[in-house]
Order: sequence, then C-alpha cells, then structure tokens
Amino acid sequence: MEEVCEGKDFCFPSQEEQILSYWHQIDAFKGQLDRTQNMPEFVFYDGPPFATGLPHYGHILTGTVKDVITRYKSMTGHHVTRRFGWDCHGLPVEREIDMKLGIMRRQQNLDMGIEKYNEECRSIVTRYVDEWEKIVTRTGRWIDFKQDYKTMDLKFMESVWWAFSELYKNNLITNGLKVMPYSTGCKTQISNFEAGENYKNVSDPEIMVAFPIVGDPDNAAFVAWTTTPWTLPSNLALCVNAKFVYVKVRNKYSRKIYVVAESRLSELPTEKPKSNSSKGPSGDSKKSKSKGSSGEKTKDSAADSFEVLEKFSGASLIGKKYEPLFNYFLEFSDVAFRVIADNYVKDDSGTGIVHCAPAFGEDDFRVCTKNQIINKENLIVAVDEDGCFTEKIADFSGRYVKDADKDIIEALRAKGRLVKHGTFTHPYPFCWRSDTPLIYRAVPSWFLRAEILKEQLLENNKQTYWVPGYVKDKRFHNWLENVRDWSISRTRFWGTPIPVWISEDGEEEIVIDSVATLERLSGAKVSDLHRHNIDHITVPSARGPEFGVLRRIDDVFDCWFESGSMPYAYIHYPFENKELFEKNFPGDFVAEGIDQTRGWFYTLMVLSTALFKKPPFRNLICTGHVLAEDGKKMSKRLKNYPSPTEVINNYGADALRLYLVNSPVVQAGTLDFKKHGVFGVVKDVLLPWYNGYRFLVQNAKRLEYEGSAPFVPIAATALQKSSNVLDQWINSATRSLVHFVGEKMDAYLLYTVVPYLLKFIDNLTNIYVRFNRKRLKGRTGEEDCRMALSTLYNVLLTSCKVMAPFTPFFTEVLYQNMRKVSDGAEESIHYCSFPREEGKRVERIEESVTRMMKIIDLARNIRDRHNKPLKTPLRGMVVVHPDEDFLDDIAGKLREYVLEELNIRSLVTCKDTLQYASVRAEPDFSVLGERLGKSMRAVAKEVKAMSQEDILAFEKAGEVIIATHCLKPTDIKLLREFKRPDGMTNKEMDGAGDGDVLVVLDLRPDESLFEAGVAREVVNRIQKSRKKAGLKLTDMVEVYFESLDEDKSVIQQVLNSQENYIKDAIGSPLLSSDSMPIHAEVICEEVFRGIYNMSFKISLVRAAKGNATLASYAG
Repeated sequence: MEEVCEGKDFCFPSQEEQILSYWHQIDAFKGQLDRTQNMPEFVFYDGPPFATGLPHYGHILTGTVKDVITRYKSMTGHHVTRRFGWDCHGLPVEREIDMKLGIMRRQQNLDMGIEKYNEECRSIVTRYVDEWEKIVTRTGRWIDFKQDYKTMDLKFMESVWWAFSELYKNNLITNGLKVMPYSTGCKTQISNFEAGENYKNVSDPEIMVAFPIVGDPDNAAFVAWTTTPWTLPSNLALCVNAKFVYVKVRNKYSRKIYVVAESRLSELPTEKPKSNSSKGPSGDSKKSKSKGSSGEKTKDSAADSFEVLEKFSGASLIGKKYEPLFNYFLEFSDVAFRVIADNYVKDDSGTGIVHCAPAFGEDDFRVCTKNQIINKENLIVAVDEDGCFTEKIADFSGRYVKDADKDIIEALRAKGRLVKHGTFTHPYPFCWRSDTPLIYRAVPSWFLRAEILKEQLLENNKQTYWVPGYVKDKRFHNWLENVRDWSISRTRFWGTPIPVWISEDGEEEIVIDSVATLERLSGAKVSDLHRHNIDHITVPSARGPEFGVLRRIDDVFDCWFESGSMPYAYIHYPFENKELFEKNFPGDFVAEGIDQTRGWFYTLMVLSTALFKKPPFRNLICTGHVLAEDGKKMSKRLKNYPSPTEVINNYGADALRLYLVNSPVVQAGTLDFKKHGVFGVVKDVLLPWYNGYRFLVQNAKRLEYEGSAPFVPIAATALQKSSNVLDQWINSATRSLVHFVGEKMDAYLLYTVVPYLLKFIDNLTNIYVRFNRKRLKGRTGEEDCRMALSTLYNVLLTSCKVMAPFTPFFTEVLYQNMRKVSDGAEESIHYCSFPREEGKRVERIEESVTRMMKIIDLARNIRDRHNKPLKTPLRGMVVVHPDEDFLDDIAGKLREYVLEELNIRSLVTCKDTLQYASVRAEPDFSVLGERLGKSMRAVAKEVKAMSQEDILAFEKAGEVIIATHCLKPTDIKLLREFKRPDGMTNKEMDGAGDGDVLVVLDLRPDESLFEAGVAREVVNRIQKSRKKAGLKLTDMVEVYFESLDEDKSVIQQVLNSQENYIKDAIGSPLLSSDSMPIHAEVICEEVFRGIYNMSFKISLVRAAKGNATLASYAG
C-alpha cells in the first residue's frame, strides 16, 4: 500500500474527480454490467425528467436513492440495466416555446404551422442534456446516457400506440364531451390529478344574484350565490336540494322578497330602514368581505331584518320558471330557466340554490343533461380555447373571462339583480405549468375508463411495498378510492398523436397499433409519428371509395400517458424484447418524489392494471421535498440555497449523498437543506473513517521501514480464530454491520444505515484502534502486530464493500490502495460482491464491550467532577452489575483495557447491586401508556412503591404482576443510585451509574502512584512535541531528556522505575541529554515547567544509523 496524507490534507472533491477519471479509464459501469450479464435481472424503472431545465436537489436526491439501491443489487448478484430517460413532449415544452415566440392564442399556433411549431419544440427538448449528464455523473450515479430513451423517439411512440390500441380493444377507451379542468394559459384540458398540483389562496368576487320567479304573486326572486360571475351569462338552470326546507322571506325595510334555504337565511344581506323602500327584487346591494366562506354575519341578524312569509320543501320548487339574467340563450327558453333538484347542493355555503352553467361545471353539466335542459349535441360552450367569450356573449365578446367579472357584476347591478357583493378568499387551482387560474370547461376528450378498474387498482396497490408505508396505505390508497376516468387527450401539437382515424361521416373509426399497420392501410411511408408528419395521411374507407377516407383526429396524448407507458415503451415492447419484458414484469423498483403519487406512480398503476392486470412495480421509495434552510421553497430568484455544484466542489458528492439519505426526506418528509449539514458528514463520518484507514497504512508501512517483510493481510478465516478479545469484538461488530445493512437494504430502509455506520466507525476508531495502539504499532511483537493490522484491514475492507453503494467515491479510494496487498482483487470495489456474514456474531462480547465503554464514560465523569485528570493515577475502581458473564469479561479479557484507559491500578467487580447502590423502579411511560390507558396511574404508583426486595425478585423472575397487569423488564426502568459506604467522604469515594451498570472510584491520594503520574506526564509532553514537529508515525527519532531541577534525584528515580512504561509508550528508550551527539540534528526542543513541581527539557533528534537508540536497545 502507498503512503497516504493526513486527514486535514485529504481533499474529498479532488479525490472524487480522480476516481471519475479512473472509472472512465476502465469503463467501470460497463464492466459491472458485463460481469453480471448472466445473473438474474433486477428491473429498475427510471422516471423520465424534462431536459428543459437543470437538475436540482430533488433530482439529486431521487438519483442518489436510485443509485444506492441499484449498486447494492448489482453487488448482491443481479444484473441491473440502468438507462436514463427523457420526457420530451407536452405542456412543459410547449409553454416554453409559446413564451419564447410570444404566442398568446391558439390561432397563432395554427397560423405559424404545426410543422414549424413542433420543430421549435424539438429544438429545445435536449437543451440541457449535457449539463444533466455532467451533474448526474459527478454525483457518482452510474446510469447509461448513451443508450438513453426519449419519449419522442419513434420506437417509444409506437409502443404508446400499441398500448392505446390494446385499451381500445378491451373497451377501456371512450370519448365524449365532458367538463374538465382547463388551462387557458396552455389552451388545453388537463387531468383531475394535474388540477390538484398547484393550489393558491386567492380573493375572488362573491355575489348573490336575484332570479325573479315567473308568475309569483309576491314578485319573489330566487337568490343564488357564486364566486364565478363570468359563468352567469351562460346560466340555464337553478338547482335546489329536494330535501331542504326553503323559505320565502320579506325584508322589513326594503320590502324585497327572496327565496333561499332556511338554513342559509343568515347569509342574506341585512338592510337598515330607508326613507323610500321599494318592492320587488330590484335594488342595490350591500358590499361585504369574507375569508374562507360567505358566512360572516352582520350586526343585525336575519331574524331582525326578514319576516318569513312561507316555508316549503325543495321538491315543491322543481319546475318553477324564472327570468333569465341575460338574453344570450333565449332559444333554450322552452326547456331552460327552471328549477331542478340534486343532492350535490349543500347547505354549508351559499344560499342553498345553485346557479347552473352546464358548459362550465361538472355537476352543472350532469344535472342539466339529466333534466334534458341540454344534451351533448346542442350544448353551446361560449368560451373559446383561449378563455375568452365568443360572439355568443355579445356584450363581452373577446374578453378574457376572469377580466370580465367586474363588468358582469356592474351589468347585474344595473339590471337590479345584484343582491350582495363581496370578496371571498379560498384555495383555487392554478395550472401547474402556466401558473394561470384554471377554469372548468366542457371539451371533447378521450378517456381511459379508470373508474371501472377501481377494485383491481386497489388490489394491485396491496401487492406493492412502499417506503414509507403510510403513503401507500393512506395517500395513494385514498387517491385510488376516488379514481376518476382519465382524460388522456390534449388539444395540442407537440406530443404522441392519438392513433384514431375517423371517416368524414363519423360512422367508421379505426385505431392504428403500429407503424407497419399505418403503412399497410395508407400506403404511405412513415419515419416519424409527430403530427406534422402523419396528419396528412389518410386511410381509405373499408366500405368503399364512395365513402371517402378516414382522417386522424387532432388530439395528442397527455404526456403522463407516455411516461406511464415507460416500462414497456422504453424497450419497444411488444415489437422487441418481448421475452425480456414478460419475464421481468412487474419491475422490481422505482423511486420518485411524493408529488408523483398523483402523477407518475398513478399513471403507471392505471396503465399496468388496465393492460396487464398487474401492479407495475414491486418496491417503491417515496421521497419528500428538499427546501431552503429557512424552510421555504428553493428559489433561483431569491438565491436562498447553495447550488449543488458549489456544495459538491466544497465537500464532495459522497458527503452530499450521505446527508440526503440520512434525513427525513427519504421517508417522504421535508429537509431544510443546510450546507453545514453536509460538512458535518465530512467531519463526523468520512474523516474518522479515513483516519482509521490512515492508521492502518502508516503501521503497515512501518513494518517495511523497520526491515520486516511487507504487510500482507492474514486470511479472513484465520482472523476469526484470534484470541484477542478486541479482535473478536470488532470481527463480531463487523458481521453485525454486514447483517444490519443487508437486512435494511433488502427492506429499502436507506435512512437507517448512516446512523449505524456512524456508530460503527466511532467504535472502530475510538475503541479498536485506540485500545490496540500498542499491538498495531508492534509493541507486543511482530506476529501479534500483523494479526491486529490484518484484523483492521479486513474490517476496513468489509466496511468499504458494505458502504460502496452509499459512498462510491470514498470507498473506491480506500479500496484501490488496499487491494495492492491482496492478490486477485477486483479492479474496482463496485465489481465486488456484497460481504457475507462469515462466522457467528458473538453478541455477549459485543454487549460487554458496549458496557465497558459505559464504564469508561462513567469513570471519566467522576474524574471530571473531582478535577482528577486522566494523567493522575487512581488506586482502584469497583464495577457493580448483577450479570456474572459481564463481570467475568470485565475482570478478565477487558480488564487491561479499562485500567490503562482510565489510569487506575486495580479493578474489582461486585455482583451485589445493593452493596454500593440503592435501586428504585420507574414505569416506562412510553411503553406502557398506550397499553394500559386509564390503568396507567395506578400501575405507576405501585411500580414506584416497589421495595428493594421486590425489585430484586422482579430481576430474577423477569416479570411481575401489578394491578392484574404482567410487566416485563422492557416495561420497568431500574435506576441504580450510588450509596457511599459508611465512613467514606465524597472526596474519598464517588460513584456514577446509568441505570444499568454502576462505577465506584477510590479517590484517596496514594504516594505510590506519584511516579506513574509523572511518567504519564512525560510521555504526554513527548507526544505533543512529536505532533508539534509534524512527525509521522513512521518517522524515527531519538528522544533526549534533561532535568532542569537542582535536585535531579527525584525525576531520575521516576525514569528508572517507569523505564519500561515510557519505552512502550513512545516506541523507543528515553535517552539522557548527556549522550546527545554534538552534531545531532535537533528537530524540536521544548522546556516544560511545573509538572508535579518539576521542570525538564525534551529534545527530538533525527535518528541515524549507529545511533544512541539502537545502542541502548543493544546494551
């Protein structure tokens, strides 16, 4: 292995760049695919993004999740094809072109020409492909950009045609007029699930309008409420609820007479007395404001302002005629302008009377059709594709509907029809692409009949596994429960054309399932399936020449239909790869953001269920949203987040990957992105890991410098037989790491891995390396040193393989150096198999070492309380615990580590927990609360009252019955508190416990410990001098000591008695300054004063052959 630099000099980003070059040099990704070619397929579906924008943290997040899983699956014996995909069609692309060319109205598209417009769209769909590839590759993701798929490719589009034709054959396609969410910005209908993507709180006008009842003896008027005044010119009916009670009321002051639901009477405006009141429905209105509803009451109650003239049922109002608001639709007078009834009318808002404009409301259309006011043939949609009134609405023709609200209200006021006018703040849907308000508008559309698939959709959802599970069981399940027929057509230009050809008389309709079929039926040669290349192609009528030809309909597919077809379309099924697809469908894994529950996840599920009666995938990870540090949405305009490139250049891609994976965002939560959080990963995870690796390399190189044979790791099977307890422990802990990570990765629980890794690395560096320094540095003999180094090598190599999917760069860096001492090692760590659990885990020794560290921490706490630094030796300690096995381990295998780490002379164990402690019981409320409910208080009281004898009996039996409830050790916390022996003061003896183990320290001074304390201080100063001089572990130096005291006998006595300790600690004898050669090269020289009231000088001298150190060893 080659020497490595210090952690402070290790640049993660530049090392990653070098690894990228190495991967490119060996074509590593292809190499991995080639090596796994004959292994079982693991099918991963990559949702296609649009390449019209640059990747952001959301893309990097899902890309990292995908890369971690697919790398892991490759290492566990699978062939994982990974092809990048691009969403090329649809509104995102068209919207950009419209903005670029200043297109505001649909006619401008047609005037420009579909061919020119589509080629403009084609020109931008791959605008940022190079930038995407650069950023995705830099994050460490392995995916094939050369063999990418695009939804605009002919093969992909042909598979989409096939899918549609199959749905059509199975009677799952229908077409007709339906009121749909409509984007006036994009000039097309959108799906119901798209309509829910972008709600905003807006203030809309709310008005109450009078509709005089024809022939009413009191000149009464129905009052209806609306927040869409622009729909009133198209009013054809009023709808009531037949079950409601309605009232005819007269205003006591204005004498106006209205009909409303009794439960909504309070919503009518109150009026104060006027000098000249008028009868009838005409007159001015009061203006009001409301937020969230129209239900704010005025100071005067309705009861004070109105008198009830009559009560009647809603059913009795059915058929009553009223005077139209406008005269635009008088041709419908025979059947329209009457009252109808339906249960969709509610009494939680408005007046209990709903105005119906059937072209602009789903329920309006339904009830007006049901009551034969209109039908699909005679419905007039008086708003065009751009959202402007047609000539039918003569007074407002050409006006954008939302802009016309004010003038419509004023027209109603002038007619005396305005009862109330105010504003209403409520959530309102906006187009997810153009960010313009949606309207509902009747449009002809093609539908996939998803509603009849509901039960099968719900069943298929049950067959899938999601992380987190609640998104599947709640959010997605609820969405499927309310599934609606899916409008799959768009009245646009840049998309896959819907392959339906219809005769001029509408009697003949065919669906084309392939390019070959179209060529055969039309006689034309087809090389591209976009509108401008096929709209001119006609198909002769099968009924004969006299019936003319069939022409394609104008619509294109919703781009969600295309992305939902990805599992088969990207491999051109069924025209190619038939066996590959059918053998490996459903796919094994997908991962995208939580917003895709109503997007890609939904369309995948609908199409898969409709075509194959199966779910489209087996496993899914749903990610959340990455927000700016302040919890707000990341904004380029506000510049409230660092760019991904900046973060990667500063800290490296591995750190960013671990930061994202170790956050709530991989559990569909949110992450407030903090740059220093990425730095925290470098500091807390990667650097300690690197330092453990560096320590291995340094000591392996030391063997060579000392003239020994180069380091070659001992076989892993031999390492399992090591008699050293910490070797046994770290080997077992490594097997636990392999088991844990494998188990969690198989369950797709990525977020559990990093905390476990962090603890493992902490244990490796702060327990194994720290406590084994003597062995690793060769102070216990070369054979033992090689065993320890080999163990460390094996642990680091195994941990690198385990973590390779998470940190592909860093693990490759370490692996490339470590593989130099291992014959037959793979060319890349990513060609290696995921480690297997070799040997058995020794849970007892893992638990004992964990407790040992608790003991050390508790003892350090006692030292800190009494200002006794570790350099001060103490007489002894007592470890108190009821577990004999643990006490045996502490008093036996682990004893020397505890004593040396804590600088204590003796250690005794005590099984009698009451000798040094009192014990009390506390109920674990977090465990028992939900289980016991109301009984919790009584049980808690009895648990707290348990005597020492009761507690000991409970410990022995493992359970206790309290208030008829059987409590186990997991239900009760046993807290041991130190009880000082009689005759001892706090300064002489102190203890500390954590509820499990108790540590007692003897703090009494002892002159016999003086010499050990001085020696420890001398060693400490020597080590600090080495560090100050910038010496490496392998740098050999001679250490000279000179006493500066008048009486040198005291320090000399210490050096004589502690000679072996000092020699072991610094790796060489401590030499007298008198023996320093005259021409010695002094590297560092320092004077220390006041150390146990003594002063001395330390000199570090460059070692030379025939030096004093070697002479001392020889002597």
